[in-house]
Amino acid sequence: MRSERILVLVLGGLFLSAAVAQEASLPPPDAAEALSGAYKAPRGPAGKPDLNGFWQVMNRANINIEPQAARAAVAMVEGNLGPVPAPEVVKLGAVGAVPATLGVVVGGALPYKEEARKLQQENQADWINRDPEISCYLPGVPRANYMPFPFQIVHSESAVFFNYEYAGAARNIYLEDPGEAPVDSWMGQSYGYWEGDTFVVEVTGQLDRTWFDRAGNHHSAYMTVTERYTPTSDYTMRYDVLIDDPVTFTEPWEMSMTLYRRVGQDAQIQQFKCIEFVEEMMYGHLRKSDDD
Repeated sequence: MRSERILVLVLGGLFLSAAVAQEASLPPPDAAEALSGAYKAPRGPAGKPDLNGFWQVMNRANINIEPQAARAAVAMVEGNLGPVPAPEVVKLGAVGAVPATLGVVVGGALPYKEEARKLQQENQADWINRDPEISCYLPGVPRANYMPFPFQIVHSESAVFFNYEYAGAARNIYLEDPGEAPVDSWMGQSYGYWEGDTFVVEVTGQLDRTWFDRAGNHHSAYMTVTERYTPTSDYTMRYDVLIDDPVTFTEPWEMSMTLYRRVGQDAQIQQFKCIEFVEEMMYGHLRKSDDD
């Protein structure tokens, strides 16, 4: 009798575990609705989806848009027993270590031309001297959208504005095609329009000095970026990006990720005008000494 009770309890536990596991594997209602394509975003200006709000990623694309295992540092050099952190970052220890990232590039690997891949590897090895983020240069597009800082979208029927916490970056999105960008700039020129519930932004005229991430992934000044912002729930938005740069890559490629709407008291942009934080690094050598 006792063995029968034990068997009943064991089987009951197994059925309960299976039920819990099945329930846990199901997406929440909002996510299920988004995955089915049935989600209808709240309407905003001109009856279009309301994108107003504060958004932020929850990924590590700013570290590397390609998949990468955890490593001791971004910049590594050859040591006696294998690669070790570069001298400039070795004292940072675990703070300077790099967590693993799943990557956001569709297909996993970037279709670099041979010489462009070599430059990426050189950039990564000399990351501390080359990454524009370290010098607080404007991040460019799409990197501005997946840095570890929130950004704000403000739009009406006649204007769309992106406000970034990092370095005070900003984008005014033209809603009528302005033609070719008059000059290249860090954030480029953005032209946006609606395709159904998706806001599409074409970005041109970016300098070739911006990177995609800290891993040294780069592009040329001939790059064009096509962004697609599609609401998938009240608190999420799919962010798809098409990169076309025939100088650097053998073919166009895509990245895709989720943007999350920040809610509560932290749904705000704070100030991070980092240029004043790097003045000593960039200009300290120009200071007059006592011997001058």
